Amino acid sequence: MNILFVTDPLASFKIYKDTTFSMMREAQARGHRVFSCEPRQMAWVSGARVQAEVTALRLTGDKVDWYTVESAERRNLCEFDAIIMRKDPPFDSEYFYATHLLEQAEREGAQVFNKPRALRDHPEKLAILEFPEFIGPTLVTRSAKDIREFHAEHKDIILKPLDGMGGAGIFRVKADGLNLGSITETLNKEGAETVMVQKFLPAIEQGDKRVLVIGGQPVPFSLARIPQGGEVRGNLAAGGIGVAQPLTERDRYIAESLGPVLNARGLLLVGLDVIGDSLTEINVTSPTCFQEIFDQAGFNVAAMFIDALEQSLKPTL
Repeated sequence: MNILFVTDPLASFKIYKDTTFSMMREAQARGHRVFSCEPRQMAWVSGARVQAEVTALRLTGDKVDWYTVESAERRNLCEFDAIIMRKDPPFDSEYFYATHLLEQAEREGAQVFNKPRALRDHPEKLAILEFPEFIGPTLVTRSAKDIREFHAEHKDIILKPLDGMGGAGIFRVKADGLNLGSITETLNKEGAETVMVQKFLPAIEQGDKRVLVIGGQPVPFSLARIPQGGEVRGNLAAGGIGVAQPLTERDRYIAESLGPVLNARGLLLVGLDVIGDSLTEINVTSPTCFQEIFDQAGFNVAAMFIDALEQSLKPTL
């Protein structure tokens, strides 16, 4: 197969932990050809098809010069057997426009994973609202009054912007309410932007677990991202330490309940964030943690992903 990965610049990859790199490596090991492009390299003109300046890669196995360029050319996206959308957040206007170009490529015959429409329909923080039976007390609002009332009821809360990533912009306000007003103003821009507020879950001390779901099935190990140094955030980007561990019974139940539903919508790969027994986010844009789980638990997540990809493409092979 010819597989096109839509990514951030290759120069930004940290291959010792990069999930997209592990996907590429597994695909190449199976004899598939690996290509890449950035969203900015895609274009469409009336009377033609969605095209991109694509690079054919050969992974070298070297830790520094990890790829060589075999060719670079402009090609129709529908010519590829599969397109893997792996552009990292933020889900800004340019990301949104990229999903529309990829959806046009689908109309022209391309197969894209995760499906562009599904990416737009599942904003990573708001997607949990569809599954209230699995989440803790949660508020989504622009209203400072609503936030004050939620704090008065739950005493210890977490506030976060809807477009944040890597733990950026997350605040905890304890029972004393210290700085609640100023934090609210910072996040909701005095009522102009929507904020998510959740009851603080003490189980964060045991980690914010990333539960991966591939082809509707849970990966048997999660990566618990454990806060360090008094931090409330377990995100690896915020200094958390990742510890691979077997899924708990509750983790598996959540994953098996949501997995088939999300897979049927075109979400081949999903990263569920679980704190204790509560679902806190549904990550669909560019879920990670493949290599950390493989390095610590020995489970080849990338192989499970390429298996699922091949199975999804079987009717057209």
